[in-house]
Amino acid sequence: MEPGRTTRFFDTPPPLAFAHRGGADTGDNVGIENSLVAFRHAYDLGYRHLETDVRATRDGVPYALHDARLSRLTGDDQAITTLTSDELDALLLGDREPIVRLDELLLEFPKACFNIDVKSADAIEPTCRVLEDVGAVDRVCLASFSHRRLQRLRSRLPQAVFSASSIDVARMRLGRAVPPGVDCFQIPERHGRVRILTPAFLDRAHRHGRQVHVWTVDDPAAMHRLLDMGVDGIMTDRTDLLKDVLVSRGQWREEPT
Repeated sequence: MEPGRTTRFFDTPPPLAFAHRGGADTGDNVGIENSLVAFRHAYDLGYRHLETDVRATRDGVPYALHDARLSRLTGDDQAITTLTSDELDALLLGDREPIVRLDELLLEFPKACFNIDVKSADAIEPTCRVLEDVGAVDRVCLASFSHRRLQRLRSRLPQAVFSASSIDVARMRLGRAVPPGVDCFQIPERHGRVRILTPAFLDRAHRHGRQVHVWTVDDPAAMHRLLDMGVDGIMTDRTDLLKDVLVSRGQWREEPT
């Protein structure tokens, strides 16, 4: 990180355990990913790094939602950008849980750090505004596949922590220098037939003081293998299994409630 910035995001020694969308495939969370109930379950398990996605409504309110359309989780095929916040508030995830606004999520878990994937350009300003209003800039890492979107986020909120874009990851994989403004690398182990995470990639990131977090890992054998390799964090939909793995290795850290 550049001098002059403060963050709580890296206060916990690695490996970091991330609850991906609150632990989307864990128990009763299936069908209600990114809900307050899902995140509460992860938090009560001891997770203090929570991963979510953000999209904005037509009236510029950011919500914890991954998909551009609502059909998968609500049965309503409307696009989020066509709805107002009042209209979105009336819908339920899996016929059970309300869709949570970003400010509500941050306020519900004031001791948690959040990894926030900003899914669209129209969500940039609403997300930054909420982070400033809530006072949560020092406990988030902002992420996006889009290089341009991350550039805009850095320009708007330079004091925040940022993950690498797809372009940044590709440059690192080719042996280039760590791009400016990249605080960590959050990557899949593979993309199709291409192996992204290699010992050389991990070593290069570590030599430049950058952590490497791998997503989305739900198999305990893969978790053990990646931890043996030396990754600094794992994002999982199976929060129960990742906790079991880390406990078995003596790497689970109980955090204060």
